[in-house]
Amino acid sequence: MDSDAKANTALPNRALPNTPLPPTAPGPNWSPDEVTHIVIRLGLLLLLFYWSFVLLRPFVSILVWSVMLAVALYPAFDWLSAHLGHRPRTAATLVTLIVLSVFLGPAAWLGIGLVEGLRSVSDHLISGDLVIPSPPQGVRNWPLIGTQLYDLWGKASDNLASTFRELAPHLKPLAAPILSLAGSAGTGTIKFLLAVIAAGFLFPAGPRLVAATRNMMAHIVPERSKDFVALAGATIRTVAQGVIGVAVLQALLAGVVLKIAAVPNAGVLAFAVLVLGIVQIGSLPILLPVIIWIWTAKDAGAAVLITILLVLVGVSDNLLKPVLMGRGLSTPVLVIFVGVMGGTLAHGIVGLFIGPIILAVAWELMRAWTGQEPEMAVPSEAQIVKPQA
Repeated sequence: MDSDAKANTALPNRALPNTPLPPTAPGPNWSPDEVTHIVIRLGLLLLLFYWSFVLLRPFVSILVWSVMLAVALYPAFDWLSAHLGHRPRTAATLVTLIVLSVFLGPAAWLGIGLVEGLRSVSDHLISGDLVIPSPPQGVRNWPLIGTQLYDLWGKASDNLASTFRELAPHLKPLAAPILSLAGSAGTGTIKFLLAVIAAGFLFPAGPRLVAATRNMMAHIVPERSKDFVALAGATIRTVAQGVIGVAVLQALLAGVVLKIAAVPNAGVLAFAVLVLGIVQIGSLPILLPVIIWIWTAKDAGAAVLITILLVLVGVSDNLLKPVLMGRGLSTPVLVIFVGVMGGTLAHGIVGLFIGPIILAVAWELMRAWTGQEPEMAVPSEAQIVKPQA
């Protein structure tokens, strides 16, 4: 064995003089040019994301609302598409037109009344002459409770009138937010129209969008991506149909009856019914005083008819919720209330509908993520959207 062989045997880990070295791993040995290129690429990517967000920011509420409408109305679309011979585009067009026709009819009528009523309240706050009307003389003639009710109403009217006069300087700052709410009602109307139209385009693409959402969630929670997508869809549908849908329907019915009965500020009262319905309080605090007023201002026959209609409107939510919500809503009422208030403050009238749905979905996903099983029945992915044949 020669000397070179002995040297190689003694030092087996030393590279031979003519053996090429293996390529170095990237990372610590990056050259300054490579680091500069990576920084530039990341900067351009961040700039692209930021610019895209700036462009989409005015339409975020519309996009979110359109997705919620598409999820909530997908069963109706799927049923109609199946009965039309699996024609998704025709079904999507019909569902969109039906929703628009319902909205452009009584909803727009009540919306105009809401704007006018809010502006009237704002004007009264600015002028300081917001008063409670005195009781009609006809209340005295009511059997059993007429005299006592008339005296109680009169004292309340006088006391509240004096109280409003004292609080008038402090109530004036509320005029600006009320006017802003009235203005957002008009903007919200336009946004809703655009959201309904956008939802019409989302119906046929429902299965593909669900698959894309599931793939995106798989990168975040790979073990339960399908469950989370199903839970989000079930929560959106439950809150949209069983809470917001019932409240909207009840407010529309109440507004129509109040308009027919010529109740002052019917649009504002219908809006109050809508808000109380969403926060799960019910319409009794609004409809009961209205019924009392009707019996003081209308003849007996009209009062009986209007009272029956308002009672039917008041109990309509108890009849519709079990049908639309199944086992009921597991999201706490406080979460819905915070969603209503926060959504309205952040997005105006549109946020009144978006806020509770967003917080309800976040709440249910958080419970599922922390290991608490949701109380509502979570449908399978096939029940959320079924591929079109």
